[in-house]
Amino acid sequence: MTSVSASRSPSAPFAPGPRGMPFLGNLPALRRDRIRIFLEAADTYGDVVRFQFGPGPRHVAHLLRHPDHIKYVFVDAAERFTKQTPGIDAIRPVLGNGLLTSEGAFWRRQRRIAQPAFHKQRIAAFAGVMVRAADELVDGWMRRPRPDAPVDVAGEMMRVALRIVTETLLGTDVPIDAAATASALDFILDDSRKNLTRLLKIPRSVPTPDNRRFQEAIAVLDREVFRIIEHRRKAREGGTDLVSMLMATRDPETGEGMTDRQLRDEVMTMFAAGHETTANALAWTFYLLSTHPDVRRRARAEVFRVLGDRLPDFTDIGALDLVGRVFQESMRLYPPAWMISRRVAEDDVVGGYSIPKDSLALVSPFVTHRHPSYWENPEGFDPDRFAGGALSRMPRFAYFPFGGGARQCIGSSFAMVEGTLVLATILRRVRLDLVPGQTIEPEPGITLRPRDGIHMRVVPEPLPS
Repeated sequence: MTSVSASRSPSAPFAPGPRGMPFLGNLPALRRDRIRIFLEAADTYGDVVRFQFGPGPRHVAHLLRHPDHIKYVFVDAAERFTKQTPGIDAIRPVLGNGLLTSEGAFWRRQRRIAQPAFHKQRIAAFAGVMVRAADELVDGWMRRPRPDAPVDVAGEMMRVALRIVTETLLGTDVPIDAAATASALDFILDDSRKNLTRLLKIPRSVPTPDNRRFQEAIAVLDREVFRIIEHRRKAREGGTDLVSMLMATRDPETGEGMTDRQLRDEVMTMFAAGHETTANALAWTFYLLSTHPDVRRRARAEVFRVLGDRLPDFTDIGALDLVGRVFQESMRLYPPAWMISRRVAEDDVVGGYSIPKDSLALVSPFVTHRHPSYWENPEGFDPDRFAGGALSRMPRFAYFPFGGGARQCIGSSFAMVEGTLVLATILRRVRLDLVPGQTIEPEPGITLRPRDGIHMRVVPEPLPS
């Protein structure tokens, strides 16, 4: 087991890492190709790699690859690693003080309030919405004037995931402007990604063209979310959705309910995180299935063996074993939350190396999911590696697409059910084939999107007789 220590020993050496440029350090290289730099650095220097992005400790970052180190950050010493990071700063203007960005007692209170919305029984009730949304998506593909024309599967998965998160977690019958919402989220996430590696970060208060567009996009999202909140406040009966539950909760000390602004922050977090991550995972899954037709044939055979001529429901999840493993393996290779950062609150030592106060600790599912000590043929697509409870025999943080510890994604079970049911529903009716000549590359932003989309042809598949 690699060493993890809470020691503040001043004699601990600096971790090794790639040499950088004067003053800017490794920042220019990371701006060019973050994924390649991180993977090559881990292969070259090991499980703790030091990067410098500028002068001083706040511009130092350590990539921690070993599962024990990740456990240390998420569980053993979680109080020493805060969320005051550039990534969180980039999305805080959008998400406010919601579950993803808040900390301390306020975060614990909000988590307790929201947790019941993600219990197994609630997710089971949402299954019908997930299946119907996926089935109607295929209906739309088939009704096009040219059904064989390519679709951008990345965009299509965003559309269906946004519908699912709206109808289930928000439970609203207020129609949202889906096109405007998706466009606003796209711009916000793309601009936030660019802002992370800008050499000169211009405050959002400065009215540059990009900052004006950023504020306009937030205004679009606010308009939609506040309409939902207003509708719920006017409803005579409380619903069973997250918004209604948050509205009904009272602070045990003051007896006060949540303000519209607090509700807005939590709803915005569910809007953004609740559809962006699952949509990306589904898009990568269809890409991988197209490049591995043998696995796709096996998965489709399982769908018909389990379902026959009917649509799936929640009770089928356990029997759709291979379909679930396909989704797991997709998230191993292309985890939507590809990089997670924490700010170091106290001088520490991890893996025998000094981790100074105010520096960043980086843990990357994308990198650790390729650790050669835990994954045979780590770049290969092999859903069978998850068969027979294989994960239970591995270190907890060899695989962590949903983060971990107390702050593990609240929607992890929801995402697994959604991914499995959407995959099964679409596989039952069509085959998605990659359009030749594309270069499919990941775009490492706030989430791991496919750069330039994934264009695929929709090929109807006959139902078995």
